Amino acid sequence: MQTRVEDHVPLLTGVLSIVSLAVVFAAALQVVPTDALPTAPDAVLEAIPTLNAVVSLAAIGTIAAGIRAIRRGDVDRHRTLMLTSFGLFVAFLAMYLYRVSLLGPSSFAGPGVVERFVYYPVLAIHILLAIASLPPVYYALLLALTRPVGELPSTNHARVGRIAASLWLISFALGIVVYLLLHVLF
Repeated sequence: MQTRVEDHVPLLTGVLSIVSLAVVFAAALQVVPTDALPTAPDAVLEAIPTLNAVVSLAAIGTIAAGIRAIRRGDVDRHRTLMLTSFGLFVAFLAMYLYRVSLLGPSSFAGPGVVERFVYYPVLAIHILLAIASLPPVYYALLLALTRPVGELPSTNHARVGRIAASLWLISFALGIVVYLLLHVLF
């Protein structure tokens, strides 16, 4: 099985990216039947944005620490931190998708001028970077999981990983800004 995955990393990257985006858009557009989802108490649904902000902060920390680890040559620590980052991303996404499937996207309650010139631009960049980060994140992850560490320097793992980490960091940071605009400031 590993040989098959190793031979088809670009194809699997595309498939995972498309499936991930389809799931996200299905949830955001509320195509998922809410009857199929377990219902959480209102307090849990209300806590999800704050939990996701905390998860995002943790992911920023693990991504930054992972970058630092690989720059120091600590491959094992880098791998652990980047897998942790991916796990945090999955936790974030699961909570976000659950909440948005049940309640729909959050509405901005602040002034129209802030909505138009701050909130929407920040949200748009956050969403675009989140979408753009999926293929390089999956590609770097699949390369790392399907090849021995000694072979990774002969692949695009490091180059694509730098792109993935940069997009991921900015997207997580802007997600926190979106959270602050939606749930703290307004």
